[in-house]
Amino acid sequence: MYRMCVTLGRLCLLAAISLQSGCITVNLIEPSGPVQEVQLSGTGDGKVLLLDLSGVISSQDKDGLVSQPNMLATFREELTRASKDEKIKAVVVRINSPGGTVTASDILYHELREFKLKKKVPVIASMMDVAASGGYYLAMAADSILVHPSTVTGSIGVIMLTVNARGLLEKVGVEANAITSGPRKDMGSPFRVMTPEERGIFQSVIDSFYQRFLSVVQEGRPHLTADQIKKLADGRIYSGDQAKAAGLIDEIGYLDDALELAKKKAGLTEARVVTYGRRGEYQNNIYSRLFGTSSVSMAGFANLDLLSMVRGGTPQFMYLWMP
Repeated sequence: MYRMCVTLGRLCLLAAISLQSGCITVNLIEPSGPVQEVQLSGTGDGKVLLLDLSGVISSQDKDGLVSQPNMLATFREELTRASKDEKIKAVVVRINSPGGTVTASDILYHELREFKLKKKVPVIASMMDVAASGGYYLAMAADSILVHPSTVTGSIGVIMLTVNARGLLEKVGVEANAITSGPRKDMGSPFRVMTPEERGIFQSVIDSFYQRFLSVVQEGRPHLTADQIKKLADGRIYSGDQAKAAGLIDEIGYLDDALELAKKKAGLTEARVVTYGRRGEYQNNIYSRLFGTSSVSMAGFANLDLLSMVRGGTPQFMYLWMP
């Protein structure tokens, strides 16, 4: 207790001196720094890289005492580092996500697909609890997809999130007025009812994003016809066995099986399994980071402030399983 009081006293004294000088910069917690390689298991010269993508897919920055790059920035940083490492012979992407925003999901898919084409190494997707909608979209960039027996996947489609606060405002006696340059400028406003014409416009945008989703699945699942994919893509979810029977994934298997498949596709009899982490993260096996941070249940939505996404009534288009 004495030492704590002395330390706090010194901090207060330093702050007072800095304030008198007209400038203060306090950094009590060091930034997390760049990603660093962590070896998890195995031997040999070649490496199989295990990447983790867990939570709702979004470009929103992570809140907390320490500044953390958002999901897109982290994924790009990891792939960039991997592309420069000649010893990385295969990649396993562990996906545990119900999806997220349309654009963020598409960016992750694009980054992984470009990495695979340039690096020319096999990429395996390993689905955990949930890999639905945008999570499934991302998996289409992989060469093979494995799911656990209890994985939930599918939910191929688009949903638009918005709110309507008109009734609430009427109850409290508040009226909102918008002055616009055209009749559609405030379409989707939470302060009035959406007209049939406006609903049709939004539907046309959703249909466009849906068609893009279908084309991505067609590229990732070339053995399925367009009609088969459309029949499967009505928004429903599938168990691992159902997804395999439908041709949406390749095999039922655990994360260890995905790593072994990656080694086999890379022509390796033995390899070191490595991952990337930041300062302060403890990782000693293939499950450390996934279950040490945030698992995907409805609580996983804590990674994405859905209320902030519809704040002001701005509609959000999502590749998201949202029961």
